[in-house]
Amino acid sequence: MIRHECGLFGIYDHEDAARLAYFGLYAQQHRGQESAGIVTLNADGVHEHKGMGLVPDVFSESILRALPGRIAVGHVRYSTTGRSSSCNAQPFLARYKGRDIVLAHNGNLVNAAELRAELENEGAIFSTGNDTEIFIHLLVRSLRRNSLPEALREACSRVRGAYCLLVLADSTLIAVRDPFGFHPLALGRLDGRPVFASETCAFDLLEAEYERSVEPGEMIIVDEKGERSEQLRGPLPQKPRQCIFELVYFARPDSYVFNEQVYLCRKQMGWQLAHESTPDVDFVLPFPDSGVYSAVGFAQCAELPYEHAMIRNHYVGRTFIQPTQSMRNFGVRVKINPVRAMIQGKKICIVDDSIVRGTTMITRVKKLRELGAKEVHIRISCPPVKYPCHYGIDFSSRGELIAAQCSLPEIVSRLDVDSLHYLSIDGLLRSVMHSDSYCLACFTGEYPVPCGECGKYRLEGQQPIRAFCF
Repeated sequence: MIRHECGLFGIYDHEDAARLAYFGLYAQQHRGQESAGIVTLNADGVHEHKGMGLVPDVFSESILRALPGRIAVGHVRYSTTGRSSSCNAQPFLARYKGRDIVLAHNGNLVNAAELRAELENEGAIFSTGNDTEIFIHLLVRSLRRNSLPEALREACSRVRGAYCLLVLADSTLIAVRDPFGFHPLALGRLDGRPVFASETCAFDLLEAEYERSVEPGEMIIVDEKGERSEQLRGPLPQKPRQCIFELVYFARPDSYVFNEQVYLCRKQMGWQLAHESTPDVDFVLPFPDSGVYSAVGFAQCAELPYEHAMIRNHYVGRTFIQPTQSMRNFGVRVKINPVRAMIQGKKICIVDDSIVRGTTMITRVKKLRELGAKEVHIRISCPPVKYPCHYGIDFSSRGELIAAQCSLPEIVSRLDVDSLHYLSIDGLLRSVMHSDSYCLACFTGEYPVPCGECGKYRLEGQQPIRAFCF
């Protein structure tokens, strides 16, 4: 399984800001299940609460009542840099010359290590292993001589990589998306007030109206005077390089991401996959939940029966949270269990969205073989993942990737399947509307923003012992 990126939520000038942020994060829980946090602002200053775990575990009714204010910023997190610990939970809150600065970040900076070394040489003290803290240091240094928007613009000019930001200071809320637009950030309206979220499914829960995406390289500034849109420094790339894995795997199927309906994209991926390779089988079997939507398209195009012969236990946590491989494999068995009567003597085509490390698929195929499946064929609705991602996905070394280490026949043998076909890159791009606007680096190794040493824990030193301030 792949760790998702983080999820952001922000709302300006609403009497129930904290509660709305809670539900906005709840709708985006799939984007981060390690920690959650909300910071609000009123006339008395900022109020924050963060913790490890799921949104309902971190927040209670009494905690939400203790977060007054009409402006709120929220965050759910998986660790793509920085270890999974409470000190790395976001949003980050810093104080500089009496000013409270709140920052929430989704993404990954590829020059974080060199920027941190430069800042430490200038006397900066870091309290986390998170590249988001680098933004805070750059921002406060620029605030010495600039307004908040200009300081943020200058900070963004120093970093390279992927970032969506929500920044709150001095009753001003700013939403920023990096020039390549790697990750999604959407603008909506609730009772006429602006709301921001990584995915539009948050708007649906709140009955907010989706207005548009924050554009690559755009800053949307919201303050007491109203709203305005400005650009980051420098020319924009000729084309965005949005993360195709949002449409393949990360985003909820009911969301609009990069102005695309995720459900329809995944269904089209299944159609394209069936056009490329349809085996002679009795039925199509999705692995819930990520493979369901491409399997629907595959079955319809191939005119094959579609069976939900794998039953998911919805009360089991995500398997990759488990700390050991043996526990991961046990988690796979607990989470999804086949319907025995549907398996024995049958030729089955499994449709799933991706194979990254291969451990989950090996366990599932083994179970089908044990139950007497006559043939097991696998169809994957994206190309082979051969290269690490440096922009916010948790596969950061080629050694983790089965397609980088093994040829197709070797993968077939390792998985113990009768056949395997990955969707081609051309087929993947035919499944989306804006085919020239996506980052395909995990398939091709062609990185829009070059990265040197970008290990996941490259910023880790000692575990932090206290919060930071300026």
